[in-house]
Amino acid sequence: MRSNLLPLLPVAAASVVPRQYFSFGNYFSTGPTASGTFIIDATTTLVLPALNSPHNGNLGLWPGMGMDDGDLVQGLAISTVGIGSPCNLVASEVKWANFYEDKYNPSTGKTDQTVSVNGNVVSTLSTSSGRGGLGWGTAMECQQANCGTVPTHHYVDTKITMSAPNPNYKNTLALNGASGNFVTADGGTTWTVSDITINQYTYT
Repeated sequence: MRSNLLPLLPVAAASVVPRQYFSFGNYFSTGPTASGTFIIDATTTLVLPALNSPHNGNLGLWPGMGMDDGDLVQGLAISTVGIGSPCNLVASEVKWANFYEDKYNPSTGKTDQTVSVNGNVVSTLSTSSGRGGLGWGTAMECQQANCGTVPTHHYVDTKITMSAPNPNYKNTLALNGASGNFVTADGGTTWTVSDITINQYTYT
């Protein structure tokens, strides 16, 4: 999956924080694929919203795939709080930091992950993560403390390619505070969504 997120902002060294709070918000989710078939390529662009308000907790917005070997392959845009967090060098800094990761390569048996920002490749990674994805979706994930209100945001030009036709894959679509027209023009091998809208969500 090539995950294109906009824009890229400065990143500091990561730190480990306890999960005193853990909750998921709105999502667009698909899967599982038909028996014996896999997602072999997925691309999307996350257009980042304004930061959550109040700026609390560790917030992650991500697209990802559950792989057939049980792995989760995902690309992350995160917003965290305080000195030593991955995004903020000092407590007064408030900004997004992007962490990314996802096409199955049959010649190597690995998943090749490519991240582009504003059309420029900024990261590549190959990992042993099974033969392909069994499902694809987005997430809004909050950890450590209540993350406040997350503005409406969009994933655009999403394309999911199967190893073989899945004509009924649309029936696996699950929406929670999200919308998007999930369509195929080739009998279910390639599925596209021009715009996925993830509605504003407030953590409580």
